[in-house]
Amino acid sequence: KFPTMKMLLLLSALLSAALRASAAPPTCYSRVLSLSKEITEAFKELQTSKTVDSCVETLPRLYLDIHNYCVLAKLRDFVAYPGCDRVVEVNELKEKARSLYTILISYCRRDLVFLTDDCNALEIPISPPVEHS
Repeated sequence: KFPTMKMLLLLSALLSAALRASAAPPTCYSRVLSLSKEITEAFKELQTSKTVDSCVETLPRLYLDIHNYCVLAKLRDFVAYPGCDRVVEVNELKEKARSLYTILISYCRRDLVFLTDDCNALEIPISPPVEHS
């Protein structure tokens, strides 16, 4: 009777710990990483959309790599770009870029490590590897 009770308590404790681990808040790094990917994808969609204003073609490129120190300048340039103010999608994207910049310089400043400062790398996105069949 006692070994079964111990096993149930142990199982209950493990399950409780697993549930708490999955409910943990995101780290600064994971939040910045996911937001940068979200912004990059939204920018790609905006560039390929047929229904958006032609001014979108003049926007600065917005390929983001949070491991590159130049991402800060890239975000500043994009947010400050004067064109396309009449396009709702661009304004939403600028707001997300502003949020990412604020998170990078304020909340995560001590948690992030920039691995490079190659600004040209942010001009040409790295294509995913092509799978051969």
